[in-house]
Amino acid sequence: MGIYLNPGADKFREALRSEIYVDKTGMIATLNRFLGTSQKYVCVSRPRRFGKTMAADMVAAYYDRTVDGATLFHGRAIEHAATFDRCRNCYDVLHVNMQECLSGSSSMDALLSFLKNDLLEDLAAAYPDVSVRPERSLPYHLQRVYQHTRRPFVIVIDEWDSIFREYRERKADQERYLDFLRDWLKDKSYIALCYMTGILPIKKYGTHSALNMFDEYAMTGPGPLAAYVGFTSAEVQALCAHYAMDFAAAQQWYDGYAFPSVGEIYNPRSVVAAMLRHTFGAYWNQTETFEALKIYIDLNLDGLRDAVIRLMAGERQPIEIGTFSNDMTTFHTRDDVLTLLIHLGYLAYDVEHAAAYIPNKELMIEFANATSAGGWDEVTRAIQGSKALLEATWRMDADAVAAGIAAAHMETSHLTYNDENALAYTISLAYYAAREMYTFLRELPTGKGFADLVFLPRPNRPEIPALLVELKWNQDARTAIKQIHEKKYPAVLKDYGGKLLLIGISYDRKTKKHMCEITRI
Repeated sequence: MGIYLNPGADKFREALRSEIYVDKTGMIATLNRFLGTSQKYVCVSRPRRFGKTMAADMVAAYYDRTVDGATLFHGRAIEHAATFDRCRNCYDVLHVNMQECLSGSSSMDALLSFLKNDLLEDLAAAYPDVSVRPERSLPYHLQRVYQHTRRPFVIVIDEWDSIFREYRERKADQERYLDFLRDWLKDKSYIALCYMTGILPIKKYGTHSALNMFDEYAMTGPGPLAAYVGFTSAEVQALCAHYAMDFAAAQQWYDGYAFPSVGEIYNPRSVVAAMLRHTFGAYWNQTETFEALKIYIDLNLDGLRDAVIRLMAGERQPIEIGTFSNDMTTFHTRDDVLTLLIHLGYLAYDVEHAAAYIPNKELMIEFANATSAGGWDEVTRAIQGSKALLEATWRMDADAVAAGIAAAHMETSHLTYNDENALAYTISLAYYAAREMYTFLRELPTGKGFADLVFLPRPNRPEIPALLVELKWNQDARTAIKQIHEKKYPAVLKDYGGKLLLIGISYDRKTKKHMCEITRI
């Protein structure tokens, strides 16, 4: 057992001993399919505190030939896979955490030199019959060991992208690092599997796209590894039942990341903290302040500010993710910034519609903090006025609601404001406070059209009314109420047993006035 070579299973055993351990060993069955094939290069990128390191420790423990995996993985999901015994503990594992290597190095030269020398020391101790020649490369020695043992390596690299996060402006060092990885990993017969984790996908560097042999499984497309990005709904339901916590509240706080193959995915760090503390709150952001988010949204590149306001209003923002350079400094368009925020975990990605969105309350709080601290006065005032607007709606004070919407419009008047869609953005942001108590739905199908906006009370707020909002552009608010009745929009809520307010809101482009009508069912 060495520092990097076959390090054992102590770290994974720590995870197994934790009060909350959610079994993700099923992922290993997918990796077993990739062993020794052209798909043996796997790069998994996820946000901070989404279980990357635990997964890397698990992978290393499963393949490490010095570990008793039959005992370690007994009763876990992977035990039922057909490949469990065939692939288990049959390999020499090299397990490297690049963040730890970087923390102990003063330069890129020092990092690469220390890493090479430490790996060679481990190889020399494990294989004294294979001579170590320091002047020769790391790949040379790995190939010699492989020729001696005919046992290929499983290489696990955790936090592979830490160099790009710590050395953001040091392009030459980044290129040298990529060259080192390419020489170590690319087209090597001594590798059975290479599993890398990080926050960022692999850096695009033109001719230095040195790691193009990797298949990437990122937040924008995790493929067969989607179920292992975070906790699934079923896993969170089980935890809520065990800890007597409200699953609906857990959904509100931490749900929202979603992939077509598995549905909703929850932030694992936050769910665990909420269960252990028996209190829902913003836990994920305790690992990194909102200043990190503020830096990027304050760039206001290519209309980014408007896009952020729409996101905070509950909209999904169409984006093109293909231009992102996979670093933290190269931005050509607002979509590049939004794509980075997806990889950092501040936004979720709708794969089907190629759109970004704010997934849950925990992240909405982050955006509210970042914008209020960043001089986004229009957003701050709209949020501050939203509680009064909601209370005026409950009182059925149509004039106060119209005035509140008008105020919100003044704050967001730099947005294109020439159709019902733009009016919906303004109203959604104006009702920011409603998200605490309501589930918000846009264009809900009713059978005879689409209701523009619907606010459904959350299960823990049965005393407040549901809100059904119809918008009209250059028409009167009474027309909106009339359409609600004519098209029988309330029928879509026939199973809802509480109070319902019908709200018609209109904007007259000539007079620049908002009008409102409210009735109760």
